[in-house]
Amino acid sequence: MRHKKSRGAGGLARSLWSMTQAVLFPWLKTRACGVLLHATSLPAETGIGNWGRGAFAFVDFLKASRAAHWQLCPLGPTGYGDSPYQCFSAFAMNPYFIDWESLVQAGLLTQEELKPLRELPKGHVDFGALYARFWPLAKTVCARWQSDPKSLSSLGDFDGFCAQERAWLEPYAAFTALKSLHGGAPWWQWPQNVRSPALAKTSGVLETPEARAALRLCQWLQWIVFAQFEKVKAYAAGRGVSLIGDVPIFVARDSADAWSRPEIFQFDAAGNPTAVAGVPPDYFSPLGQLWGNPLYRWDVLAGEHFAWWIARMRAAFRLYDIVRLDHFRGFEAYWSVPADAADARGGHWEKGPGLPFFAALQQAMPQAKIIAEDLGVITPALIALREATGLPGMAVLEFAFDGDAGNFYLPHNLTANCAVYTGTHDNDTARGWYAGADEKTRDYFRRYLRTPGDAPEWDLVHAAYKSPCRLAVAPLQDLLGLETSARLNTPGRPQGNWQWRFTAEQQAHLNAYIAPNLAVLAEESGRLPAPDDAAKKDAPTAV
Repeated sequence: MRHKKSRGAGGLARSLWSMTQAVLFPWLKTRACGVLLHATSLPAETGIGNWGRGAFAFVDFLKASRAAHWQLCPLGPTGYGDSPYQCFSAFAMNPYFIDWESLVQAGLLTQEELKPLRELPKGHVDFGALYARFWPLAKTVCARWQSDPKSLSSLGDFDGFCAQERAWLEPYAAFTALKSLHGGAPWWQWPQNVRSPALAKTSGVLETPEARAALRLCQWLQWIVFAQFEKVKAYAAGRGVSLIGDVPIFVARDSADAWSRPEIFQFDAAGNPTAVAGVPPDYFSPLGQLWGNPLYRWDVLAGEHFAWWIARMRAAFRLYDIVRLDHFRGFEAYWSVPADAADARGGHWEKGPGLPFFAALQQAMPQAKIIAEDLGVITPALIALREATGLPGMAVLEFAFDGDAGNFYLPHNLTANCAVYTGTHDNDTARGWYAGADEKTRDYFRRYLRTPGDAPEWDLVHAAYKSPCRLAVAPLQDLLGLETSARLNTPGRPQGNWQWRFTAEQQAHLNAYIAPNLAVLAEESGRLPAPDDAAKKDAPTAV
């Protein structure tokens, strides 16, 4: 089992070490704590979490809790299945995160026009209904803005944004426009004359009034959502809260990235994948997980000095203070599954880019703060790569209590250069996990933590905070003590995920009861944030 593997470096680590003579990213040096909450889960009145009042209130809760970090899932625009790990762009942001109230204040729409969005559920995201109501309203408001561009002058310069982000925004806007013109079909089903950006440009298809309107709508939405996010980020920074972002290793096949740069993926001449990503059978699924993402041509990327990846990471660090690099395992070796396979069991391991990739990244961004999501199949080669980079790995306490004292995820086996989680977005809630565990697991849990087990979520939070790991993170669902119904994602389940949200009433409970308890725990476990800088006295105020 993966959590029983030794993490000793061995000879391979020493050989990799000799390539660099020093770790590349030795950044995690102080003890701190944080909370994991996806942006979709924030309280809001328009069907999904956004960069409005709910985001600012959550930052206030983090500050009161003495938490230094807010960890987010990927923020990209989602498609079928609603997964933020399957986005239409590796660079764009989901326009669903737009705070509509600010557009009301700007005079671009009325409260009555917001009513269809306000009628959506408050406690979960109905993505189908949101899609049907969001886009007609977005088109209407964008048209009004074009008649009165100064109405949103507080968000900065639209043309300047488009120029600054042109490298990714131009192909993404073209991709979304063409997708709209072809009824939402994936790009490999489009006519041959628009199968690439160059072909689309020479075809004249993007010069039609309908296409130009779609292009402008995409650019306008990205301008707004990025500008609103920047206000939240500035507010968080002013209160001593850093943002931890999440960069998936793979991109979706139906994405602007795959459409505009097919040469960096394992596609045949017709644009069909020859192999796809996944993982072998594991804790989550006996069939493995068939993700279906296109795999990279790492030789082509290396020949370009990993320029596409470096651009992607630069874009991420403009948004976040710290980046969790998803599926770190895949940079050492990745599970390659035949494109026509029914599940992931028939795959095999292929070598990833390894240390040269991280050396190039370190040269481009020497101060980058990265967390390696090294869960999954743990091998000596993976251990060696992580230790050569110096990146902190991850530990999940829900994986710890199988009764084996040598289990890596037990607190006494953890190390300082590690981020420990009660659970992640892929896990059941702590309370749900405990309720569903077998009696052997529950018995060991109670004996190890010296607890009656009546509040397992808080037992895990205490264990995480008091572990030697320098970073301890808990999903908000665990702080609220919620059951399995609040689980955010179940790996292998294609639909019904990413829907959970917390409410304004739960926010009040967090402020009144949870924040004071977390603040005491942070103090007791040496996880208080650094003292506020003098410059933060003039921090921006909440909306």
